[in-house]
Amino acid sequence: MAIRKAFLFSTAITFGMVVDATVSYAAPLVDEHKPDSNRRGKNPVVKGTKSGGKPVEGTNAPASSSETLIVTGTHAVNRKAEQSTSPVTVLSAATLRRSGQLNLADALTRTYASINVSAMGNDAGALTSAIRMRGLNPNEVLVLVDGKRRHTTANIYADAGPDFGATPVDLNMIPAAAIDHIEVLEDGAAALYGSDAIAGVVNIITKKTNHGLNMSAQTGANAYNGDGWQYQTSVDGGLSLGGDGYLHLSGQVYHTDHMAPYTEDHRLMGYAPAGAATSLYTGSVSVPKNSNKVMSTPEETRENLSIAFGKTLAEGIQGYGLITYAHRHAEAYENYRPPNTLPSVYPSGFSPIETMEENDYAATLGLKGDNFFKFAWDISTTYGADEDKIGDKNSVNAGMLSSKCIARSSNPTSTSAYASTNGCGWSPTSTRAESYRMAQWTNTADFRRNFKTGFATPTTIAFGAEHRLETYEITAGTPPSYEAGGMAGYVGLSPHNAGSWSRDIWAGYIDGDFHPLKHWDVDFAGRFEHYTDVGNTENGKVSTRYDITRRIAVRGTISNGFRAPTLAEQHFSAINVGASTVSGLLPVSSGAARSLGASPLKPERSTNASAGIVLEPINGFHVEADVYQINIRDRIIAGGSVNGPTAINAVQQLGFVLPAGLDPNAVSTYYFANGASTRTQGFDLKASYLLHMHRYGNLNLSASLDLNRTRLSHVAATMVNGVSTPLLNAATASYITTAYPRSKLILNAYWTIGKWDVNIRQTRYGQTTDMLAYQDWTPSSAQCVSNGMTTALRYSNTCFAQFNNTPRWLTDLEIGYSVTPHLHVTVGANNVFNIRPRMVNPLNNNYGARIYDANSAQVPMTGGYYYGRIDARF
Repeated sequence: MAIRKAFLFSTAITFGMVVDATVSYAAPLVDEHKPDSNRRGKNPVVKGTKSGGKPVEGTNAPASSSETLIVTGTHAVNRKAEQSTSPVTVLSAATLRRSGQLNLADALTRTYASINVSAMGNDAGALTSAIRMRGLNPNEVLVLVDGKRRHTTANIYADAGPDFGATPVDLNMIPAAAIDHIEVLEDGAAALYGSDAIAGVVNIITKKTNHGLNMSAQTGANAYNGDGWQYQTSVDGGLSLGGDGYLHLSGQVYHTDHMAPYTEDHRLMGYAPAGAATSLYTGSVSVPKNSNKVMSTPEETRENLSIAFGKTLAEGIQGYGLITYAHRHAEAYENYRPPNTLPSVYPSGFSPIETMEENDYAATLGLKGDNFFKFAWDISTTYGADEDKIGDKNSVNAGMLSSKCIARSSNPTSTSAYASTNGCGWSPTSTRAESYRMAQWTNTADFRRNFKTGFATPTTIAFGAEHRLETYEITAGTPPSYEAGGMAGYVGLSPHNAGSWSRDIWAGYIDGDFHPLKHWDVDFAGRFEHYTDVGNTENGKVSTRYDITRRIAVRGTISNGFRAPTLAEQHFSAINVGASTVSGLLPVSSGAARSLGASPLKPERSTNASAGIVLEPINGFHVEADVYQINIRDRIIAGGSVNGPTAINAVQQLGFVLPAGLDPNAVSTYYFANGASTRTQGFDLKASYLLHMHRYGNLNLSASLDLNRTRLSHVAATMVNGVSTPLLNAATASYITTAYPRSKLILNAYWTIGKWDVNIRQTRYGQTTDMLAYQDWTPSSAQCVSNGMTTALRYSNTCFAQFNNTPRWLTDLEIGYSVTPHLHVTVGANNVFNIRPRMVNPLNNNYGARIYDANSAQVPMTGGYYYGRIDARF
């Protein structure tokens, strides 16, 4: 954190967060850039201390009990988190840094009880971070930056699982060095912010100081494995613009190697159970048993940059802006192919690799003032886009090498599945599989004014309008990526899967904050939105809080919300080809999907209710307890899952060519569908206490607990071959109900004494349960009975094995020392005792390479991580 003139705070500790860092603000605005009627033409910059002021984190005196002002979930001015009508958590940059994690999504997961991520992603979905809040899909969390809606990634998560269909905001594309703090609204807020704000809102507030220089470098590795080496360097600093403005620059470089747990490929074991589908490799080339690294973290290199600026342009009018840019190169392993697959090209076998070249950028420009007919006002425009090029590397197009290949140069009208534009008898080893682009242009106008209405305090009325243009584009890959069977591991998209789509969204809102009595606050909000593709939606929210005494308050909220289907959910299609399996995602608007019962997508609709109590039994001891219920109708899920001849026919309708010799039951298809209604119920408990021990330093203690349970209340059905079939099977139902921890407890202690600081964190993850399919080691004779029908157990989409990831405790430890007032060094270990998830049964472990449940959002599969960090501030 920069050395700044700011106030210290420590009691806002929620979900295990110890909020005790120095924080500064450009101005005490309601929505960060929204104007404050109490400021009339003042300099928007709060100047900080000069070099030699507050020392680096770890040497500072204990934080005071005052909290920061919040700008999320309210249009009222000068409100603190502990005074909020809805639960709001404030997370400082120092708190996130003490998580030991280099990625923002991982830092939130490590320190915030109601946010988790899946153990690993699959295919291109592994290359984008996706957080899940309160057990819901990443699409159901709204992310703001300085109060402005952030654009989402173009890289859709297309594999079945809890993250299915997700195109979330990729938090890791925002430079960590630019973050001052994060505010998390733990409530439905569609009436305030529109689509996606069902599980909650994450508002990232960037630094806006006009002085100081901060530098940080961290490196570490997964020591038990000896891989997964990571490093990150970052720098940020501020400059003054003419004395009444600021320019704050932030940059970051990050790299991580693959981390792959030890696995043994079934095909390389030299034996297999009787009747297994495994084809053993018996060649003469020596191959290590752990050659298959499909269960691993991606290799990634990322560069991030942000520029924040603001200046008074005229009396009472300020200009501001934020520009961010990030580039990422990432690579993820696919299943290993043994040496006998294509010995002429890869005599020692090969592991196809998916690659991604990503460019993510956004720019906000705005004007704000505080006296337009006595209204504070804020007008802004934001344009953001994410561009991804997905490729194949270390792969091959076997169809181009086969004797069946037909060169289009000599047969231009050929309709053969083995026709090749680029000729025959050779194959590239790298191609571009497809490209995506998601863009969002948002224009907003917001107004706010206080009115004297005879109540105990003035009434705040806020209203505004928004227009948003969203565009989505898919570009086909190069011909070798999809022709003649496509590249091994990941088949590219052909021209008939490509296209460009757009929609306009028009919205208006009004919000009133009333105080009928001195200690009673009531907030009413309403919002109307019109989507040119899915129609209208109206949403409202009523929140109230009553302070019984200065130590006891009660609060509650009821609201309705929605999530519009994304353009990607409506138009994306893909096929994933494994060594012996094929999984096809059909576009919901295609004839192939309609033949399986697909229908146009509708918005998800939600009803949120919460109630809580806020206590301060003694000075410095803060407790919050909230219960919540989220009912969602028409959830967009992976629906219509079928396999066998029906699936093969649907895939072929899209023009894809399947490898020869496949087990028909190993071919499956699915599509997006409004297939289920769910009820999520939970309980959040947060407690914190700052203990002053005088000459023994200060100890900041916190405990946080999230209990969460999602149950199905309705499952839709469709007609397949004249038979009514539920859109969810046992496996897909488990993805949205039990793959999320039933509970998560975080106990944190942060001790400072002299030049030393120590942070220790104990985290308990509750149980997750998934229904796993039977894979290649399942005997061919094994059968199961479902819905009165007997089918083969292997690759069945109706019979599954229940797998429980039992509760796990993780221990994190960090020790820091201030070498000088400006230099702080840290060593730490996350997951000190190298706790891993439970290993799955070999019958449910595809090729032996997926030893963990990849869909569980419980403990990470990476094990112990050890690191060192240097922080400097001037």
